[in-house]
Amino acid sequence: MNNKFDALKDDDSGDHDQNEENSTQKDGEKEKTERDKGQSSSKRKAVVPGPAEHPLQYNYTFWYSRRTPGRPTSSQSYEQNIKQIGTFASVEQFWRFYSHMVRPGDLTGHSDFHLFKEGIKPMWEDDANKNGGKWIIRLRKGLASRCWENLILAMLGEQFMVGEEICGAVVSVRFQEDIISIWNKTASDQATTARIRDTLRRVLNLPPNTIMEYKTHTDSIKDNSSFRNTKITL
Repeated sequence: MNNKFDALKDDDSGDHDQNEENSTQKDGEKEKTERDKGQSSSKRKAVVPGPAEHPLQYNYTFWYSRRTPGRPTSSQSYEQNIKQIGTFASVEQFWRFYSHMVRPGDLTGHSDFHLFKEGIKPMWEDDANKNGGKWIIRLRKGLASRCWENLILAMLGEQFMVGEEICGAVVSVRFQEDIISIWNKTASDQATTARIRDTLRRVLNLPPNTIMEYKTHTDSIKDNSSFRNTKITL
């Protein structure tokens, strides 16, 4: 965990034990170690709960993205634009990340935080997402931080009670409004999407007249937009 936090501040962070060993090796061995290190970095160490920590049912990964509005995005440029913050496996590890993160209400410009199950990218085309969709709620400015916290705590605490259907959640900060959404795997399962909607309304304590809209990722791919052709909140 600490190494991942260091990586946010300092790109130089690495496996210090290996670095110490390298200093005693000859140049040829050093190169081999660097090669091995590069290969092993793609097989990251599994994130597990620490001793006496409270494990979550699933591991989750925080992501962040920011882009210039008005500039067209392809799925490739979008993928290059999302940065992985880190993965956690326990309640305590979650709070360690979350307490260091800027609250959505304090973000500027066109920014998003994503919290998805480990192994699922926050992209419509990901295998876990491609047949699914998301509930969208548009918020007036000033509500995003509270709603985001309530949403992700409900998701981590398995309050939606829909088995493995939940993929992740997103908060999108825009100039005139903020938008939160929760993604699920199977857009065609109406009973599940209805249960997610009802739980969302409850955990966010939304007024009865709040507009909530469901959009399939297939439609998002057609529009090349998460939110185009969805209703504006009152």
